[in-house]
Amino acid sequence: MNAPLLLQGKTVLVVGAAGRIGRVIVDAVLSAGGRAVALDTDAAGLKALIDTHGTAALEGATVDMADRGSIDGALANAHDRFGVVDGAVNTAYPRNPRYGRHFFDVEYADFCENTGLHIGGYFLFMQACARYALERKQPFSLVNLSSIYGSMAPRFDVYAGTAMTMPVEYAAIKAGLEHMTRYVNAYMKGRGAAFRANCVSPGGILAGQDGQFLARYGEHCLSKGMLDAKDVTGAIVFLLSDAARHVVGQNLIVDDGFST
Repeated sequence: MNAPLLLQGKTVLVVGAAGRIGRVIVDAVLSAGGRAVALDTDAAGLKALIDTHGTAALEGATVDMADRGSIDGALANAHDRFGVVDGAVNTAYPRNPRYGRHFFDVEYADFCENTGLHIGGYFLFMQACARYALERKQPFSLVNLSSIYGSMAPRFDVYAGTAMTMPVEYAAIKAGLEHMTRYVNAYMKGRGAAFRANCVSPGGILAGQDGQFLARYGEHCLSKGMLDAKDVTGAIVFLLSDAARHVVGQNLIVDDGFST
């Protein structure tokens, strides 16, 4: 199989497609020969993304990840447009305006709202994708974007001297997401659908962070340190492809060795 065309003929939904990572995943899907359906709450961002590519292989639609009807509608529309949906990548990152405070500053209501928005939306999307695969007897590969902090404790030393922290909500969300991904695979076994779900857990992604933080972070890595979003796309394309058809319920870490 020609590696650059691992997704030839496949249709992939990308949730959070207007975001920093989502935009790059859309590029990777198209470059691998696939068709991409870009989903986001940001209508202007979606329009800019589609205008940039200008290809019939890319469609866009707004979606509400807290609304089952909105998700089901996106799947149905993608199926009607391209004839089949082969997979999806969920990079959504819903949160309220008070997300990201230091541990002792997090209020109970905000903790519950942020964890509920995030993992609740991922649950609804996983449920919809699994139902789609089951009803249509359609092989389907779902990739959830997790994080190294879903499976390891934070290295708080890298944040010293900065205003940054690793939000407690984030740790709870990503750990829960990884287990929920294993759960849905176990639940779908023996039900007559070749549905599989996996996680990709990136290390930190460059986004103009504090220089002290970047230097400390890099000390724990092999060569690059903080990653560009495109550094994660190879793992995602692989998991979406037939080359990974027997990879089920795994968490693929891409972090330049930060977690080792």
